Parts: sequence; C-alpha cells; structure tokens
Amino acid sequence: MTTDFLTLAQLLSPSFPVGAFAYSNGLETAIADGMICTAADLENWLTALLTHGSARADAVLLNVAYTADADDLAMIDATARAFAASSERLMEADLQGAAFCDTITAVWDIPLAHLTYPVAVGSTARAMSLDLELTTAMYLQSIVANLSAAAMRLVPLGQTDGQRVQTALKPLCQTVASDLIGATLDYLHSSAFMSDIVSMRHETQYSRVFRT
Repeated sequence: MTTDFLTLAQLLSPSFPVGAFAYSNGLETAIADGMICTAADLENWLTALLTHGSARADAVLLNVAYTADADDLAMIDATARAFAASSERLMEADLQGAAFCDTITAVWDIPLAHLTYPVAVGSTARAMSLDLELTTAMYLQSIVANLSAAAMRLVPLGQTDGQRVQTALKPLCQTVASDLIGATLDYLHSSAFMSDIVSMRHETQYSRVFRT
C-alpha cells in the first residue's frame, strides 16, 4: 500500500506533465459571475461535483476502465468523450489524457492509446496493479486540490482557506471512492447542471485566465 501511495502521489502530482493548472472545469466563470465568493461557496461547489457532477462521473469512468478488458477500453473512452457536457470539458479530458498517456509510455514503457484522462488513469492503475479504491480517492483529491488552487487565484481565496476546503472534503473523496467499487457504466450520470452551464459559458467568456 505504501508503494501504491507513493506511485499515485507521483502520477497525480501537480508536477506530472498534464497541465492541470491550466484548467478550471468552468470554475472561472462561476467565480466571475459571483457564484463563488467564499471558502464555504467553494466547498459547496466541489461537494456537488463529487456527489452529483463531473468529478463523480470521472471516478466512475476510472473504475470501469480499471476493471475492463483491453478490448472494451475504446468503447469506454468513446463513452467518456460523449458524456462531456461542453467542448471545453472534452478538450480538458482529451488533452490531459493524451499528455498522461505519453508520459506513462515514456517513463514506464506501458503502451497506452490516446485515452481521455480518467480512462487513462484507470487503465494505468490496473497495469501497475495499484489499489483501485486508493487510486479513485487520490484522483478525486487531485481534482479538489486543482480547483482549490484555481479559486485561490481567482476569488481570491487565501491559502489557509484553500487548505481548509481540501481538508474538509477528504472524507467525501474516500466515501465516493468506496461507494464506486464495482461500478459499471450504469453508474454514470451527472445532475450538477450549473457546473455544466458555466463550463459552456466559459467558451465565450471575454477575459479568461484558464483554458476551461
């Protein structure tokens, strides 16, 4: 388990070259529109993503990719692309996934096709025999950390408040990861509609710091 943790800490680190710092998942528009002004607002927003939105959907795709046969990966990846709620969400999953796959192949010599990010992480975790529940929990925590960092820059939110939000959401990341063991594509849904709408609106936002 210790080795799994250290490997996942590397794969999901901000230093891993997927460019996660450049994406806000629509959070930039939500902040610009005054929907997120405090640490409590951010925590509520991220809670919705983890329980009903894109973060949970990503975790489902990661789990399904982990347990799938190699022949099914293309179908799972196509499902991930079709499920993206906006062109920017698709771009985010596609470009981060491509960068992740390229790095995994170059460093670990694990051949990966051009997969979306959650599918690539699940497939890699299986190839490395990493613990699935731990992989999912740390993947979700990395989403929380990245979006918290975006909010620190844009709200602006203090670093201490950003860390409080991440600390508060750690148990939820673990709970979602535990609940999704054995997940199938039937688990895939999203009802965090405001998050999807601001992601769509970010495509035409005049002044932007983040790509999504």
